[in-house]
Amino acid sequence: MSTFTLAEAKAQLSRLVSMVESGEEVTITKRGRAVVKLVPSDPPRQKMPSLAEHRAQMTPQQESAGEFIRKLRESDRY
Repeated sequence: MSTFTLAEAKAQLSRLVSMVESGEEVTITKRGRAVVKLVPSDPPRQKMPSLAEHRAQMTPQQESAGEFIRKLRESDRY
């Protein structure tokens, strides 16, 4: 973990960001006290597939919902 004063951090911000991107933690101090800690952010979340796209890939049901439930009730498995 590296430590920089606020003045040094202002002058070398790009370098500090590069250090953090490579996995290092950086602390910035003001008047001798740690005030900021730079750490790598969490990796971005994966984009979830669209529900509309998922529905479009599904084959349509051949019978109505009422008929489907009626068959379930009349079958031995119910």
